[in-house]
Amino acid sequence: MCLATVQKESDNTVICKMVSRIDVEGENVILRDIMGEKTVIKGKILMVDLANSIVKLDCE
Repeated sequence: MCLATVQKESDNTVICKMVSRIDVEGENVILRDIMGEKTVIKGKILMVDLANSIVKLDCE
């Protein structure tokens, strides 16, 4: 299983850890962690680093 850490691109603040699923609906990025908790962020995905399990978002 590959789990990701999602960070703000601007300052590397961690938004969510152990993310197992990411969906995009319009301007929203929906993150679901390994426990099924859902976090909705208005923004866009800038980068996905699969080797290091890092996702960077451009968000408020």
